[in-house]
Amino acid sequence: MNVPDISRAAAGFAPLEQLAQALLPYVADDAGDGSHDLAHLLRVWRNALRLLEQEGGEPRILLAAVLLHDCVRVEKNSPLRSQASALSARRSLEILREQGWPAHEADAVAHAVEAHSFSAGIAPRSVEAKIMQDADRLDAIGAIGVARCFYTAGRMGSQLYDAADPQARARALDDRRYALDHFPAKLFTLSAGFQTAAGAAMAREREERMRRFVGEMMAELQAPRD
Repeated sequence: MNVPDISRAAAGFAPLEQLAQALLPYVADDAGDGSHDLAHLLRVWRNALRLLEQEGGEPRILLAAVLLHDCVRVEKNSPLRSQASALSARRSLEILREQGWPAHEADAVAHAVEAHSFSAGIAPRSVEAKIMQDADRLDAIGAIGVARCFYTAGRMGSQLYDAADPQARARALDDRRYALDHFPAKLFTLSAGFQTAAGAAMAREREERMRRFVGEMMAELQAPRD
């Protein structure tokens, strides 16, 4: 992004536009990943604001975590995927030190960044870390989650589904090979692990949307009856 682009993008992160303008240059390169781009950051921030209203927390810490949570790009099929949040947490500390943040605030952001990841399996300790994890996971489910699932499958070269056994009734789930497998393998499990009451309520609604989609997709895949 050039400077005018950064200014326009920062406006979406109200009421902390100045902080967004300071941090967005560090995450402007999305490596062509449309599931982890500026639009993703905006959606996660809007989710976080909804949760902040009910759960409390420090908005400045949370916005920094939202903006920096994917500041080190690791592809979904990379062997380093489980380390992505730790790498982003370390990079977040470097960035915030460059920006002159106090050590305790930078550490709080780094913890929220490291704990947000599903694959990292780190329990969030602060309210900001809990909200960060929930806000990011909300973007992985619901209608947006369906879109991101199939978008990512396309980027990774996966098939839509196993034509012989789309529901994996006689085989093991393989969501690296089949996009549809990702729903039972991961996406349908996420709502059970939310950290905040507000996030859990939103997650249940979004999971139901995904289940309706999968049900409708399976109805279209059924063979005609004799």
